[in-house]
Amino acid sequence: MKRRYSVTKLEAVLRVILAFMLAVWATTVAAEDTRLETLQTGDAVRQWEAVGRLDIDGQGFCTGALISDRLVLTAAHCLYDKDTGGHIDPTKIEFRAAWRNGRAEAYRTVRRAVAHPEYDFDSTITTSRVKNDVAILELAQPIRNGRITPFAIAARPRKGERVGVVSYAAGRAEAPSLQEGCSVMARQFGMLVLSCDVDYGSSGAPVFVFSSDQPRIASVISAKAEVRGQRVSLGTGVEAQVETLKADLAAGKGVFQGPAPELRRLGQTEGGAKSTAKFLRP
Repeated sequence: MKRRYSVTKLEAVLRVILAFMLAVWATTVAAEDTRLETLQTGDAVRQWEAVGRLDIDGQGFCTGALISDRLVLTAAHCLYDKDTGGHIDPTKIEFRAAWRNGRAEAYRTVRRAVAHPEYDFDSTITTSRVKNDVAILELAQPIRNGRITPFAIAARPRKGERVGVVSYAAGRAEAPSLQEGCSVMARQFGMLVLSCDVDYGSSGAPVFVFSSDQPRIASVISAKAEVRGQRVSLGTGVEAQVETLKADLAAGKGVFQGPAPELRRLGQTEGGAKSTAKFLRP
């Protein structure tokens, strides 16, 4: 059942969104941001084989990435049924490493999953929910394939730093796409505003930094947003969150919360001119 919110509550949520979007309004996407490159061949996907499509109980998919031979990093909201708000049985999730053109480098089912303990799927749209929208899936069997190398974790990137995203999404679900030239537009309240191009299915996609010999994961995609016609994506740093989630796994925990609101589009009038912000989980 869809949930309804009063005008007052909608305006309050919108103010939260606009607070961290102010920096975005004053910044345009850099001209050097590259277009998406589809990774359809073995040569093209090389180095990115540890990114895969997460097929979720036949209902849809997210994107995830290996951070060890048995652990996949993704977004916490991928663990919830978007219609009922209930959590999805992790054993009904399959990780398909480097899925492209109908085949994957490796297929693994999921044994269990942990979401960040402070993530609340039932909350309204806040920076806190985006900041904690991180989960780890433990695979039923490790992936020990010489072609698939798990990614290391990096510190949260700085404003202005170049980043890249490898993701699956609506309209490009059969092969991953790479965008190497996007950037961090703002960092506020533990959340990142990125110029990267994402869509439905990109949830959980790894955001890479390139400050070392190998790309490392510094964030995961939580949502896409649009402010005054400008498309942006939202994520969070993952360095501290990953340590928390690994500790929960070691303690034998599985962390789930309740259902999510069906909030999709918000509007507010300021100074006689209508401004709108869209906030969507991709």
